[in-house]
Amino acid sequence: MSVNLQMKNEERLVPSGSIFYKVTKRIFDIVFSLVALILLSPILLIISLLIILDDGFPVFFKQKRTGLNGSTFYIYKFRSMKVTNNGSNQKKVYDWKNGVPDDFIFKSTQEFDPNVTKIGRFIRKYSLDELPQFINVLKGEMSIIGPRPEITEITDCYNEYQKQRLLVKPGITGWAQVNGRSEIPHGEKIKYDLYYVANQGFVLDMKIFFKTIVQTLFGKGAI
Repeated sequence: MSVNLQMKNEERLVPSGSIFYKVTKRIFDIVFSLVALILLSPILLIISLLIILDDGFPVFFKQKRTGLNGSTFYIYKFRSMKVTNNGSNQKKVYDWKNGVPDDFIFKSTQEFDPNVTKIGRFIRKYSLDELPQFINVLKGEMSIIGPRPEITEITDCYNEYQKQRLLVKPGITGWAQVNGRSEIPHGEKIKYDLYYVANQGFVLDMKIFFKTIVQTLFGKGAI
């Protein structure tokens, strides 16, 4: 890792990116998402049918997440867990007083988790469960590139330093994800995300975009 991720907790960031960059990024998000949903529609239909055949309805899973500047929205995914073990029915209480601990890991990749359906294991490995999030991008709740949107139960515990990752719109993929994805602890993820906040631009976005393609093809470290 060649970039400097060192940052003191008292430091405050000013998000980078010109107006031209932000407008162009939004146009790219809309065009790319529309094209992706159209071109991938046969795959989306096949995945939907396989989920129904494997474990019935519903096809989609939605969960409340924290977006830009602390706003909330519902993120969409293909359902990968058994209906009786749907994550929406399992709310864990977090009561950290001074921010989320640096060594906290929200989840690890559990290939043989008995609660994951057969088709769910496959779509998680290749991040196909994330495809419905193009709908979130079209709605303006997410971008293609940005910090992954966290669940509200965790962001409610953020300290002022950690809240700075909310200064940019969340994304389907981001700098933290291409540098470890679900395998890295929270403190390291925050550093990667804050690096993105301070350095976002066309070059970094393209780097993240192409690294995401490579990781998706090899099924590395599902989100």
